[in-house]
Formats: sequence, C-alpha cells, structure tokens
Amino acid sequence: MANALTQTTQAIALPPTLGEKRVTLHGLTWDGYLQIVHALPQSRAARLTYDQGTLEITMPLEDHEFALRLIERFIIILIVELGMKIKTMGSTTMNRADLNRGSEPDCAYYIQHQPQVAGRNVDFATDPPPDLVVEVDITHTDIDKNRFYASLGVPEFWRYDGREWRIYQLQAGEYLEQSHSPTFNWVEKDDLYRFLEQAQQDEVEAELALRDWARKKGLGVKTES
Repeated sequence: MANALTQTTQAIALPPTLGEKRVTLHGLTWDGYLQIVHALPQSRAARLTYDQGTLEITMPLEDHEFALRLIERFIIILIVELGMKIKTMGSTTMNRADLNRGSEPDCAYYIQHQPQVAGRNVDFATDPPPDLVVEVDITHTDIDKNRFYASLGVPEFWRYDGREWRIYQLQAGEYLEQSHSPTFNWVEKDDLYRFLEQAQQDEVEAELALRDWARKKGLGVKTES
C-alpha cells in the first residue's frame, strides 16, 4: 500500500465552496438566547454561537461536515497511536453566563485535562475549558472566533477554512498563531493536508496510511501517561 503521507504537499488548492448557511441575530439578551437553545431539539444539525448580544445560527453543509469529520478522525488516530487519553465533547453547549457567551463548537476535546473530567459530565462553570477546540468556517462568520474562545480560556484553537489549517495557542489571554500544534508538536501541517487530500478519494486507504505513519512517527515521541 502506497503511503501518501510520505509525499510533500501544501494547503489543498480547491475552488471556493459553500460550507455553511448562517443566520445572525443582533441585540439578543442572554435570556433570549437560552430560550432559543431550550426551544430547539437537542438532535439538530444547526449550531449556535452567542457572543454578548449576537447569536449566529450555523447550518453545516456537506463540505463542512466532510472536513470536520476527517479532522476529528485525524485527531483520534494520533491520540490512539500515541497512547494518549481523550474525552470528546463534540458540539456540547459551552455556556458561560458570567461572560455572556455560549457556544456549540464543531468539536472540543479534553486531552491534557482528561483525567480531571473522565467518567462524568463537565460543568463549564467550574471545570477547565476543553484543551482543544476545532472550528471549520468555510464561509464568513460574524463572530470573532479567536476573541471568543480566548475569552473562554481554551488553550489551543484550530481553524480550518477549507484550504488552510491555522493553529492558535493562548498566551496572556490572546491567541498567537503557531506553526505546530502544542499538543502534537511533531505533526506538520502538510500531514493533515495529505490526509484530507487522500481521503477525498478513499477514506479507508487514507486512515490506514495515517495510522501506519503515526505509529512509526510515534516510536520516537514521548507522551505522558
């Protein structure tokens, strides 16, 4: 089996796509936001982000979901092959009444703090925020996601716009863009791009290649138990 991860590539060159449909409401109170959250069914595709009076309702489309599920698979494979631990939060609602902000991120994960929240429900009012949050924003969003998740204290934030993977690390209350993930500091951006590119043709082949590559790379990587 040819290992596509041994090749060199750059950010995927794709034509513009419509990744999401969005509706934005302004001047909405916290109580009004909560009423909308409680009125909507839990099993829904739409995701809500509330930022101090502005509510953005996002309906992911195929390109969004395809990229998101593969990025999540990328993360899980790295975690498994390196023998790390993880608690996956998915798009669990992260409400912070004290900050007048609430979010249903595309994906959120406890990795470094997994032992602290393992085996129980997370209380965002008292527990630390997820160690890693991932957002796919292919189309324009009216919410400043960097400022938003920095205010929640999320240590690491990934953004993917359908072409480029941006990695941010929280430092002194603000995000600084990094060339490597603080969690997976031996992973290059090209490694994700290659995985996504191959998965467009064959997801099974892409996963097998990634697992093989991660297993070999992981032999020289020390991880905390």
